[in-house]
Amino acid sequence: MAENTHSHPNPLKVDSALAALAVILLGAALFNFEEFSYVAGFALKALANTAPFILFAVLAVAYVKATGAENVLAKAFEGAEARMVILAALLGGLSPFCSCEVIPFIAALLAVGAPLSAVMAFWLASPLMDPAMFLITSGTLGWEFALGKTMAAVGIGLFGGAVTMIFAKSVVFADPLREKPKVGGCCGVKAPFQDRPQWSFWRDAERVEVFKSTTIENAVFLLKWLGLAYVIEALMLRHVPADWIASALGGQGVGTILLGALVGAPAYLNGYAAVPLVDALIQQGMSAGAAMSFMLAGGVSCIPAAIAVWALVKPRVFVGYIAYGVVGATIAGLIWQMLA
Repeated sequence: MAENTHSHPNPLKVDSALAALAVILLGAALFNFEEFSYVAGFALKALANTAPFILFAVLAVAYVKATGAENVLAKAFEGAEARMVILAALLGGLSPFCSCEVIPFIAALLAVGAPLSAVMAFWLASPLMDPAMFLITSGTLGWEFALGKTMAAVGIGLFGGAVTMIFAKSVVFADPLREKPKVGGCCGVKAPFQDRPQWSFWRDAERVEVFKSTTIENAVFLLKWLGLAYVIEALMLRHVPADWIASALGGQGVGTILLGALVGAPAYLNGYAAVPLVDALIQQGMSAGAAMSFMLAGGVSCIPAAIAVWALVKPRVFVGYIAYGVVGATIAGLIWQMLA
């Protein structure tokens, strides 16, 4: 979830989310102060309503990181391959870590021969849902939607892992690793503690420091992306015609759900930023199935998740990963449309 910056931060690098937020607010203030007041007020009120979820999520993730509890992930990659796929999909959908944070972990597993099927299941489910995202999604879109998205995340992981296991020796998935995987990229990731979890982390100075730094990093990450998303949501509600959204992404047909997945995939939205935007789209007529497919496809292809996969495997495997996301998102959207 966090955009860790431990390794050689570049003081000249501009944060894209903060820059976009500043440009939008500055533009609104310069050209129409009434617009600025509305947008800023809308975003601040939305952040205030979401604050309890953000606080709990930030502290929970920091605790898990500081104690070293993330090492339990390794147990998902032991035993029979089918069992590994199931546990990897479950852990991917329920663990509080995004794909880029587990790059060192996944790289080590692939290097020692862990099956690509289990890794694929974890990779697909991991960016789609975690405890923090569940809380924020449920706070905005409702518990039912959050629970449905969680089940879809695990289902897409199982789908991708099972297909990869069946076609493991095909030209697409054989010899999947790059010659020299690029560990790092989007997050400047740091390897987790390698020893057994230490639940009373406050007795260790290094772990206390990890707790503090993780808390700050995740708080900044969530606030900047949610702030930007709420600002865009306010502008959409104010300016995008509701009948246009309803005509393009409304209705009960399969086409709207497929369109939601095809639009969501190249949007590169992480699961946190997508929540307010989808809320606005639903208010303007987006169908329930299209909303689900949009969020799922966008989660698989979001920048941190995509870079994590691209860094370690060959392009053909990466294409398979994206294809799993789009197909899985479409199927999940169809199922959610029927249930909703």
